Amino acid sequence: MSQPELVELRKQLKEMLESGIIKPAKSPYGAPVLFQKKADGSLRMCCDYRALNKITVKNKYPIPLVADCFDRLSRAKYFTKIDLRSGYWQVRIKEGDEAKTTVVTRYGAFEFLVMPFGLTNAPATFSTLMNQVLHGFLDEFVVVYLDDIVVYSGTLAEHVEHLRQVLTRLREHELYAKVSKCSFAQESISFLGHIVERGRIRMDPKKVQAIEEWRPPSDVHDLRSFLGLANYYRRFVKGYSEIARPLTDLLKKTETWDWTPQCQVAFDNLKRAIVTDPVLALPDMSKPFTVETDASDFALGGVLMQDGHPVAFESRKLKDAERRYSVHEKELLAVVHCLRLWRHYYWALPSWSRRITLQ
Repeated sequence: MSQPELVELRKQLKEMLESGIIKPAKSPYGAPVLFQKKADGSLRMCCDYRALNKITVKNKYPIPLVADCFDRLSRAKYFTKIDLRSGYWQVRIKEGDEAKTTVVTRYGAFEFLVMPFGLTNAPATFSTLMNQVLHGFLDEFVVVYLDDIVVYSGTLAEHVEHLRQVLTRLREHELYAKVSKCSFAQESISFLGHIVERGRIRMDPKKVQAIEEWRPPSDVHDLRSFLGLANYYRRFVKGYSEIARPLTDLLKKTETWDWTPQCQVAFDNLKRAIVTDPVLALPDMSKPFTVETDASDFALGGVLMQDGHPVAFESRKLKDAERRYSVHEKELLAVVHCLRLWRHYYWALPSWSRRITLQ
């Protein structure tokens, strides 16, 4: 480790010892520690539990899909976001299992008394806890994604009552929020890298700026990082797969790294499509939907719409066999793909309005 990292390591170990997060250990287990630089330049300590995770029986409890979290917010006018303080650290490690979390450092070995970041089952464990604590509120006026809680309501009076119920429940279970990261009774909030407001959703300008300032990748690792961030917002980009095709082709193991002018054009076009700050409508389950689809020689795509406003875009590359389909077969494939992807919107509609128009 570098000297700044050693200084930070000593500082963080001291703080965690004093707060009862860790204690000295003598254990047959031992995970290394490393540091990752944050956006603000500070250092985040990370425990490398890959060896432990390989022999851990996996908890298959499902983590919520990000898109599903947003779908519940379409008719809300007021939002509160509650961010729990070091959420994982509010969960006690099962007595007797502390030794398995041991990390080894230059200054000794330490085991966690609370759930550390990096354990393969930590997200599922925490998601289970939050669903149990907020059971009865979920999808009524609360959505939860790990330690991010959003309370939503149609009126301010309702919102105050909903917020009182949620805070009371958190207090009963001794879960604590970080006030500086909470937003109360707002008409617009930042949630999971998006800005949510009345019936609309758009990308977080901070994330968009990171994409806009991204320099042309110099290797496969850098390209994969860029596409990972860009892909998170693919639902905002019409024809994403077609635009990104030269870049995704470069990730194939059979391809050697060659940043061609075609790749640069695709890189610039993809950035441009994202930074134009497109806005999507949040789905209203009381209204019918329209699906528009299309297909080209290399990709298929579609857009889910409501009242003439796009709700989501979808696209994917055609497989080698699919590229040999006729034009009509490709267009039909696009219809089937989009209807399968968005079928949950159809089934969520009331029976009297259960209708999707194809165009």
